[in-house]
Amino acid sequence: MSRVAKDPIKLPAGVEVTVNAGQVAVKGPLGQLSHDFGNVVAIARDGELLTFEPNAGVANSHAMSGTARAIVNNMVVGVSKGFEKKLQLVGVGYRAQAQGDKLNLTLGLSHPVVHQMPAGVKVETPTQTEVLIKGIDKQQVGQVAAEVRAYRQPEPYKGKGVRYADEVIVLKETKKK
Repeated sequence: MSRVAKDPIKLPAGVEVTVNAGQVAVKGPLGQLSHDFGNVVAIARDGELLTFEPNAGVANSHAMSGTARAIVNNMVVGVSKGFEKKLQLVGVGYRAQAQGDKLNLTLGLSHPVVHQMPAGVKVETPTQTEVLIKGIDKQQVGQVAAEVRAYRQPEPYKGKGVRYADEVIVLKETKKK
C-alpha cells in the first residue's frame, strides 16, 4: 500500500465530508468540491478521520490509494484555507492590472494580453508587478498560474518575464568576443 494512503486525514472544524460509492463531496466555509474515484479506492470515515484502502482485485488500486488521499486532502485544505499562487513580473514596462474576473497584462508585446479567469478563481494585483491568484481548487489555481506565466516565460539572459514568486532563474553568461 502507498505510504501516503496510510496516513489518515483529520478533518478540521467546519468541514463536512460526504462519501457515497466512490464519490467524495467536501463542503467548508470557502465553498464545496467533489470528486469521483469510482471503485478503485475504499474511503471510510471514522468520526473526524478519513482512511483510504485499495480495493482488492482492481488494477492500480495500490497506487491510486495514495493519489486519492492527496486529492481529498487538497480538497479539505482548499475549502478550509484556500490556495494561492504569487507571480512577479520582471521587466521594463511589464505591468498587470486586475479588473473583475479579467487580468490585463502588458508584457512588451505589440498588444495587451487579457486573461479571463475561470469560475472559482480570483485574481488580485497588490502592485503593478505582482499578481495573486486565489481559489479553493489547487489544480485549477496552479493551471491558471501556469497559463499566465506562459504568456512570457522568464528568459535565461536577463531574467525578464513572468515568474513564480519563489522561482529562481539561473542566468546564463553572455557570449564573449
